[in-house]
Amino acid sequence: MSEPQVHADEKAREAVEHMQKAALEMIAAARAVLDVAEELIKNPEPLIAAANATARAAAEAGARLGADGGAPPADHPPREPRVQHIRVS
Repeated sequence: MSEPQVHADEKAREAVEHMQKAALEMIAAARAVLDVAEELIKNPEPLIAAANATARAAAEAGARLGADGGAPPADHPPREPRVQHIRVS
């Protein structure tokens, strides 16, 4: 075999080894995700507690804004827009 061919074969072999390692890492990561999912199916209480805490926090934040969505009082002048629209033709 010629020198360039040997070099190309080595590079191809290295590429395959890297792809194999990456594939094995992806499989390990998928197994970890499946382990967590299995645990949550067997014992959903932590997930339910987290969802309830998130819902409470969102409700409290909404209550702080008030029914008007946090709009300024009518006697205040409107704020300048924070987004500038630029037409592109």
